[in-house]
Amino acid sequence: MFSQMGAPRFALSLLACLTAAAQQVVVTGQYEPVPLGESDRSIRSLPVAGRTLLASSWLDFLALDPSLDLLQRAPGGAQSDLSIRGAAFGQTLVLLNGMRLNDAQSGHHNLDVPIPLEALSRIEVLHGAGSTLYGSDATGGVVNLITAPPESSEIRLRAAAGNDGVNQQHITWSEIAGGFDHELILSRDFSSGFLPDRDYRNLYAASISHWRSTDLVLGHADRAFGADQFYGNFNSWERTRTWFASLAQRFGANTEASFAYRRHTDLFVLYRDRPELYTNRHADESFEAALRRTEPLARNLRLHWGVEGIHESIASTNLGDHSRSRGSGYAALDARALGRFSLSLGAREEAYSSGAPQFSPTASGGIWLSPHLKLRASASRAFRLPSFTDLYYHDPATLGSPGLRPEQAWSYESGLDWNAGARLAGSVAVFERRERDVIDYIRNSPADIWRAANIQRLRMTGVEASARATLRRGQIVEASYTALAGAQAALGGLQSRYVFNYPSQAASVSWQGTLPGGFVARTRTGVTRRYARDPYALWDAAVAFMRWKLHPFLQLGNITGTRYEEIAGIPMPGRTAVLGLEYATHR
Repeated sequence: MFSQMGAPRFALSLLACLTAAAQQVVVTGQYEPVPLGESDRSIRSLPVAGRTLLASSWLDFLALDPSLDLLQRAPGGAQSDLSIRGAAFGQTLVLLNGMRLNDAQSGHHNLDVPIPLEALSRIEVLHGAGSTLYGSDATGGVVNLITAPPESSEIRLRAAAGNDGVNQQHITWSEIAGGFDHELILSRDFSSGFLPDRDYRNLYAASISHWRSTDLVLGHADRAFGADQFYGNFNSWERTRTWFASLAQRFGANTEASFAYRRHTDLFVLYRDRPELYTNRHADESFEAALRRTEPLARNLRLHWGVEGIHESIASTNLGDHSRSRGSGYAALDARALGRFSLSLGAREEAYSSGAPQFSPTASGGIWLSPHLKLRASASRAFRLPSFTDLYYHDPATLGSPGLRPEQAWSYESGLDWNAGARLAGSVAVFERRERDVIDYIRNSPADIWRAANIQRLRMTGVEASARATLRRGQIVEASYTALAGAQAALGGLQSRYVFNYPSQAASVSWQGTLPGGFVARTRTGVTRRYARDPYALWDAAVAFMRWKLHPFLQLGNITGTRYEEIAGIPMPGRTAVLGLEYATHR
């Protein structure tokens, strides 16, 4: 077929196909930005800008991807865990503009994002290992939260109220002046709780500035919430605070230097009404610096390399005072030929102060079988360092282990992407992850305590498929499905705590688009069957009027009133409704 078409004709057909359906440029999991359709990895791009009135938090967008398992303990993102392709919550790396947000104390705080929803432009998700580019924790995948310069100078004021005492206020101020643009965003989200001791209060402040080749992000989040049953049969209370600052400087088209600082504090009270009985205070800090460079070697051949340094420390009443540092370097060769073939080979060496170096190679490639069909495959190695909680935590029910070894994993994937022009697209992929020295908590019986340990062998196998149709008025209908199966080495009768808390099947069907009269809307139905648990379905919807300066909106959650638990023993809310109004003025 290729000989009949000829290379020029094939290239033109392929270019038209990519232009129509892959306008989005992705940066996550790539050594340089590429159109989404040219990536050889499974990457999902979730637009956020222009859709903030249709979502209660940025976590709502993750629900569109059934390969992402969001384990929430409370609404509003008070404390949530995230799993990708059945990996544990500590095996998901969370980034903000490519800089790490993962918490050195505990993976339970990885989603303590320090900026509000309105600051985000899009969310990119890499399915599968990403340690070659990002280092530790990118075992199951990577979530990259991305900001962007404002499109206009404007002020937006937003207020909303709902059941369970929900009360929200948001302020966004954007200014564009010559080569400088700036956003200042403040938000407050309060609820008295759908159950006793399940109240929450979320405060956010963010400042985002762009000037020529310089990006500066400052963010702060303050979350206080009732934690009833979160860690056992206790009426607990918790408050976490996050400070974040990052600076990125581009030197020409091929070089970028970046720096980030993150501070996180965690105040935990076991009995809310008797805090003197058991209270923990933790404060951890991290510093990250990176230099990335691209060297064009030939027309279709590029060399990418970079170096990175990270320092983490913690001061804790329970864990003690500890610190660790690590440095790494990576290099990758990216080749493309005839508009049909692509190949990327990369490797990273990471050395840290408390153990042996970690070597993380990767290989990925793709071939266009036709202008509409692409076959791709990849193999990658990943690793994860134990958190300070894994190493040093202790209470009457849980004990850390200072001798834990880093987790190691190999991920394999093969996928087929189909693109029928501007309106229809689909993909299917099969994958496998083989892990050893998996960090989990084990015990002999329910009467024993949980102890952190390395599990020798774990294998996760799965398939994911999706189909997408773009209809009139920009309406988008999407259906996705993911199935997982896990196999673990025999534990000799021991029980494990986290490894098998994954969804064996998950599916999502969503619609979003513009309606006559200036309305925008979206709806989603998702079904989840967790390992050894009954399935449950959730349906949510939202609508907003966007024609004038006043934008009324309505958000509905769990419309069918499903009783469900994403984490066993922690019930989630029934039906919710939030009604609000946004005022927007352009200057």
